[in-house]
Amino acid sequence: MKLMSWLKTPGVKALGVSALAAGLAAAADSTPTATFHKDVVPILQARCQGCHRPGEIGPMPLLTYKDARPWAKAMKEAVLSRKMPPWFADAGHGRFANDRSLAKTEVDVLTAWADSGAREGKPHEAPSPRSFSRGWNIPPPDLVLEMPEAFAVPESGRVEYTYIVLPHQFSEDRWVQMAEARPGSGSLVHHMTVYVRDPESKWLREEARPGVPFTPPKSFPDGRRRTDLGGMGNEILFFFVPGYDPATFAPGQAKKIRAGSDLVLEMHYTPNGKAVADRSRIGLVFATEPVRERVIIVSAGNNRFVIPPGDPNYRVDGAITFRNHGKILSLYPHMHLRGKGFEFRLVHADGRVETLLKLTRYSFNWQLDYRLETPVAIAPGMKMECTAWYDNSANNPLNPDPRAEVRYGEMSWEEMAGGVMQVAIDARLTPREWFTGKQPESAAVVAPSR
Repeated sequence: MKLMSWLKTPGVKALGVSALAAGLAAAADSTPTATFHKDVVPILQARCQGCHRPGEIGPMPLLTYKDARPWAKAMKEAVLSRKMPPWFADAGHGRFANDRSLAKTEVDVLTAWADSGAREGKPHEAPSPRSFSRGWNIPPPDLVLEMPEAFAVPESGRVEYTYIVLPHQFSEDRWVQMAEARPGSGSLVHHMTVYVRDPESKWLREEARPGVPFTPPKSFPDGRRRTDLGGMGNEILFFFVPGYDPATFAPGQAKKIRAGSDLVLEMHYTPNGKAVADRSRIGLVFATEPVRERVIIVSAGNNRFVIPPGDPNYRVDGAITFRNHGKILSLYPHMHLRGKGFEFRLVHADGRVETLLKLTRYSFNWQLDYRLETPVAIAPGMKMECTAWYDNSANNPLNPDPRAEVRYGEMSWEEMAGGVMQVAIDARLTPREWFTGKQPESAAVVAPSR
């Protein structure tokens, strides 16, 4: 009997099908499946644990198998929808050192782990636990400054910007290489801005007592509208918004605090139905080697716009022309609840336009600083153009009022259009000198180290 004819006989055919099925089942059973310790932990350490650990913004820790196992299906849904980790940059423009997005292979691993029963695997196959500084995302700070008095945030209503002059004066120049803000009540702090108040500055000198929360009235006693809020020209050291990473700079780069300066916290609170007392703090790590590049904040913003009621895609443009040399280190788009998308475009001297960052989706709850993998050199005559898009329609679930005509303002139901950049400049220049195009006079001077 020929082989093919024999295989087609009923009894042998059934036997063959059964054997084939058994073979496939055995092969499936022998196929490795994703386990927590071997496959999942490396992804969580690299992408998730910075936020998902006790005391951080993540709603649950993801450090151990016991932590993560109940959330396996939710993690799968979050990574498939790209809801987590939060990252909104269009992959077609720019490369970023702090890119949180998951590679397809990482998404596949987390999906396979959830679908196969979220197995634990063998503990010895896990990498060593990631080490974190207790209470900080930076190394242990050289200086920690805390609000001496707690600020009572009401359960409802509008809380105007509140300022706290920290009772610490710097007796010598200090160069800050890392800085982090730790809100006392993270759910209520919309943002914190830390200003360096120069010794010559008169900003809030006569009104705000060191350590005591101060909420300036909107006008002077004679009725004149105040124009001295928002820093009054003093340099921003760093700031905090939801999702924003601590300020960290490469060796040789730092932010300067001049001798005789002090720090002023600008606090913006958003009541959420529960009265809470907030006592926030900041931590600073000082540079330990010569600083050759001073980091400053530059913005290409626009505060003169009116967003029509119901408009689903309103555009606001802003730009800044550079007058000096420097390097762009990071890009931070800032809008409020109606923010929809944002774009940074660098216009070169020859007219060539380079898109450095494009967001097709913006989240007010995750305001990220996009740190360039390779800093971008800028020169006099180059220009940064920024475009912000807003959804003021009823289709925006965060929209406070689709019927409202929206203008620039400090509160979250108003709007902002800020194309904020961290720029490294020659350490011998002040920010004012850099903005006006002045060049360093001496060639050998470098900033002092600690």
